[in-house]
Amino acid sequence: MKYPDNILEVGSLLPDYMGFIFWEKSARYFDGVIPDLPKSIKKVGVFVNATQDEILEKIIKYDLQAVQLHGQESVNFCQDLKNEIDDSIEIIKVFSVDDAFDFEVLKPFEVVCDYFLFDTKGKLPGGNGTTFDWKVLEKYPSSKPFFLSGGIGIEEMDAVNEILKTNLPLYAIDVNSKFEIEPGLKNIELCRNIRRDALQCVSIDNKIKK
Repeated sequence: MKYPDNILEVGSLLPDYMGFIFWEKSARYFDGVIPDLPKSIKKVGVFVNATQDEILEKIIKYDLQAVQLHGQESVNFCQDLKNEIDDSIEIIKVFSVDDAFDFEVLKPFEVVCDYFLFDTKGKLPGGNGTTFDWKVLEKYPSSKPFFLSGGIGIEEMDAVNEILKTNLPLYAIDVNSKFEIEPGLKNIELCRNIRRDALQCVSIDNKIKK
């Protein structure tokens, strides 16, 4: 999210999470003011190889309830950050996935992160607008809940529903580029449609992040 009026429009739909990108190279880079949102919406700061001080500063400035680490942050970095932030602030560690992804790399992160997020491996750290082959998730060895990201649109909801029929701990779907008019500006009608469709096909425990 990027523009105050648009933030309020999408906020009226009550997504469970709302993301703000603090990576300056992103077309969705956010450096504005977040308007007052319903308390049920968790504000997520998205970072790419930021320093701990930078993350802590943004947590305080924007009253973030979650931190999404989209770079090459190490286990030690995540542990140090976890030690510095309030227990109520969630840490979401992102992994870029392709057909050759080795799920063994996740094990050391299980104790230092609240959630994993699986995005499509591409040229950029995120926001590539394409899906990876979700069949690779059949190899997921963990019980750690995860966000599913990467080019998810209305047409992917049937496939999401199929994942929900399995034992995979899918916690949230992360939607972005397929609901945009331009980077950071969401199409409110499309967002309303995904909210409706998601509520029809996902369980009450699953979340939506925009």
